[in-house]
Amino acid sequence: MENGGRDSTQEWLLPARDAPPTVAQLEARIDEAVVIARACEEAVVSVGAAAVESAEQARRAADLAVRASEAASRAASAAAGRGDGGSGAPAKGNGAASGGPAPRAALEDERMVIFSRRAERVGARFAQIQRR
Repeated sequence: MENGGRDSTQEWLLPARDAPPTVAQLEARIDEAVVIARACEEAVVSVGAAAVESAEQARRAADLAVRASEAASRAASAAAGRGDGGSGAPAKGNGAASGGPAPRAALEDERMVIFSRRAERVGARFAQIQRR
C-alpha cells in the first residue's frame, strides 16, 4: 500500500485565526471579568447607599412638610379665632395707609398660605411614595 493516500496530521491543524484561546488567554479574560465585576459591585453598593440616603432625606422632608402644614393650620385657626384674618396687623392706622407693616404682613401671610399648600402637596406625594 502506498502512504500517499493517507491523511496527514497537517490537515487537522486549524488556521491561527480559528484556533481556540490558550489557557493563559482564558485566565487573562477571567481576571479582567473579575475586576469588572468587582467594580460593578462597588458601583451598585454606592448607588444603593445613595438611594437609601435619598429615601431618608425624603422621609425627613415629608416630616418637616407635615409639621409645617400642622403649624400653618394652627396659625390659621388661631387667626380665625382672633377674627383678624390672620394678618397680625392692626385693624386701622399705624402705617396701614402709608405702606408700612400692614402690606408686609399681608404679603407674608400670602406667602405662608402658598407655602402651606405646597407643603401639603409635597407631604401627600411623599406619603404616596412611602405606601408603594
